[in-house]
Amino acid sequence: MKVSISGISYYLPLNVLSNEEINDNFPEWSVEKIAEKTGITNRHISGTSEFSSDMAVQSSLKLFEEYNINPIDIDYLILCTQSPDYFLPTTACLLQNRLGLRTSAGAIDFNLGCSGFVYGLSLAKGLILTEDVKNVLLITSETYSKFINHKDKSVKTIFGDASASTLITCEGSNDIKQFIFGTDGRGANNLIVKNGGMRYMKNTDEEGVVDANGNPKFNNNLYMNGAEIFSFTLKTVPKLVKDLLIKNDLMIEDIDLFIFHQANKFMLETLRKKLNIPENKFFYFLEDVGNTVSSTIPIAMKEAFKNNIIKENSKVMIIGFGVGYSWAGNIIQF
Repeated sequence: MKVSISGISYYLPLNVLSNEEINDNFPEWSVEKIAEKTGITNRHISGTSEFSSDMAVQSSLKLFEEYNINPIDIDYLILCTQSPDYFLPTTACLLQNRLGLRTSAGAIDFNLGCSGFVYGLSLAKGLILTEDVKNVLLITSETYSKFINHKDKSVKTIFGDASASTLITCEGSNDIKQFIFGTDGRGANNLIVKNGGMRYMKNTDEEGVVDANGNPKFNNNLYMNGAEIFSFTLKTVPKLVKDLLIKNDLMIEDIDLFIFHQANKFMLETLRKKLNIPENKFFYFLEDVGNTVSSTIPIAMKEAFKNNIIKENSKVMIIGFGVGYSWAGNIIQF
């Protein structure tokens, strides 16, 4: 049985944070320097009263309209988010009701970041292969901006908010092939929001410190050790690519397009060169959206479709990596 991606739609919040606005707050970081380092010009930021479920509704309604999908045909909803509306209930349950899915549909959340889309794709494929379901709605929706300290330029320049909705079915023409996964929890503290769970409840009176790069470090906010994340990526991703090719019995020359998690331009360029991937086979889409965490890959894939870069019989490698540490890869034959 083939399991296929049958449609992707995404939603970006209306509020936009430009490099010019960041430069106003951090004069030492010029507009040109930000763009050169990150490859990002604009990021979309969720409104004060706009949360992951709200964005998920927008991207899903867009998917239903764009691909003529009846919500009652969805058998299972999977939501990947690290910024749920509530501690409980799961945001997926809220979405079942808001999207008009039938009450006999399954709905779950899972907490994963930059590798989340690939992991979600594997969960959807597994569900369909059991033959218990036919149509899975995979949603990635994240509002990292709500975790970011407004004085921390190291993450403020990178992350944007977004939601993407993907329909996975047993009836499409493309083929989701074999996966590779990886986890290393030793890197957990290098990309973390420490407060908010049961181990560290949120502290509104917290006093922060300044890290070695002059960025504020508060347990209530997102903290990223950029150097360690970069080192982890360069060590892990090339091996992931190699192992994925071996598992799918392919050579790197057989891949028509590479869509990696859109972390930042410098990291992606370093990986591309390290792997000797030609520029015309390596897809970028982050300049006007930023790093949207678990939504970067489906957003980039959607844009590659729109621009006719993914064609019939294209082999596309997707690679997710980041917070956790967590990583995963897959190859899709279109």
